Amino acid sequence: MNYQKYALAFVITAAIFGTAFYIANRLDARRISDIRTTQEAVATDILSLETQFDLLGSIDCATLPDTPILSEELASLASRLSVAEQNLGSNNVEVLALKKQYTLLELKDYVLMRQITQKCPKFKPVYVLYFYSNQGDCPQCTAMGDVLTYLRQEYPALRVYSFDYHLDLSALRTLLTLRKIDAEKGLPAFAVNNRAAVYGVKDLEETTKLIPELKTLATSTPSSQ
Repeated sequence: MNYQKYALAFVITAAIFGTAFYIANRLDARRISDIRTTQEAVATDILSLETQFDLLGSIDCATLPDTPILSEELASLASRLSVAEQNLGSNNVEVLALKKQYTLLELKDYVLMRQITQKCPKFKPVYVLYFYSNQGDCPQCTAMGDVLTYLRQEYPALRVYSFDYHLDLSALRTLLTLRKIDAEKGLPAFAVNNRAAVYGVKDLEETTKLIPELKTLATSTPSSQ
């Protein structure tokens, strides 16, 4: 009788673990499938955007639109990257590949905006370079990111470029050197247009004061929020 009880308990336990293992594998497979689908979509978007960059680089100032260029596309890619990080973790190989692609796209957009600004005096973009860390050494980075996200939603013409300070990417290292960003001064950090970087988390009121150019930008309408 005791043998039968033990055997029955073993079978039940094995069934429970087997079911849990099967479900876990299915969920992992689904997450991998989702991230691969995201990668394919991002790759297509990047190719499309790079073509748009080439077109915009040769545009005539008289035909330059007053509305932000490619800001919505960049925001869409940022959302996809955020979902990928939540699903697989920020240190996942595929996530890091996506982040590098997105970072290069941001840098290309930033360079394009500077070129257009020099070529077309009427075009005066307001941009913020935001540097953060998700390695557990910057608990305030999320709060600062939320403030900048709110401002970007409130002012659609505001361009916010977010960079992972520790991302292993030579182009990003060059930007950090040129803008003299020093993590030892404490992340998060952000720089508005060509001004020196500001370090540490700032609330919405403080950040707004640090970006006086916001007064020149139109706010979003209720219907567009």
